[in-house]
Amino acid sequence: MYRFLLTPRWWGINVFVVLAIPFCVFMGSWQLGRFEDRVDDHRAADTQAATARKEAARPLAELLPVDQETVNRQATVTGRYDKQLLVPDRDLDDRRGFYVLTLLRTDSGEALPVVRGWLPGDADPAKAPAPPSGEVTVTGALQATETPGENGVSARGGLPAGQTAAISAASLVNLVPYDVYDAWLTLNHGDSGMRAVPVSAAQNSGLDMKAFQNLGYTAEWFAFVGFVVFMWFRLLRREVELIRDAELGLAPAEDGAAEQRSSSPSAV
Repeated sequence: MYRFLLTPRWWGINVFVVLAIPFCVFMGSWQLGRFEDRVDDHRAADTQAATARKEAARPLAELLPVDQETVNRQATVTGRYDKQLLVPDRDLDDRRGFYVLTLLRTDSGEALPVVRGWLPGDADPAKAPAPPSGEVTVTGALQATETPGENGVSARGGLPAGQTAAISAASLVNLVPYDVYDAWLTLNHGDSGMRAVPVSAAQNSGLDMKAFQNLGYTAEWFAFVGFVVFMWFRLLRREVELIRDAELGLAPAEDGAAEQRSSSPSAV
């Protein structure tokens, strides 16, 4: 009865199943491994952020460019505060507010964006305290440039003058007539009574949407394994039922029965 499994049609079905199952298992395992790697990176980033605060501050030049090894490290830099901008729509402790960002001109001519603190409410220049005058030396956690639309960073445009949605050199270079470092600093202690802005996780090192996408793809690949096995048994059962019905004269012989009879010795 099961000689139909040797027909060309079923050879094709069987080969597909034999190849599809290990492929789906491999892809599911790979996606699961990617999720586990992101979990490990998340834990490592949390540990690094906790230990970096206790380390001695290093000159900014020694920590550039910012990567997963240097992000959140304590950096120190000397310069003079220049243009001040507001970064709206930033939450802290479930409260909406804004960052006060001031560009620190260094001896190299480039400016380092320094987030001096956070204030609640709508972004209002009248609320933002003026930066200290003269030469200052600031110390804080080094942060990677932000990308609009990711990690809660607003991507909307059309902001009023004196505001920026993302803290990035690509955005700030259009607002000031000098070069801007591809990094920024958040002060350890808020300036002029403002609250200090906590450090942010390094990119691709947290349990973000990409991590949960990996987990979702893992479930999809393993679910497809079950679907392939289910469909193979369903086709097998249907083929057997057609052959039995044909033998009992309950239904006309269709593909499976025809193939069964064509492969039997009596058909020769």
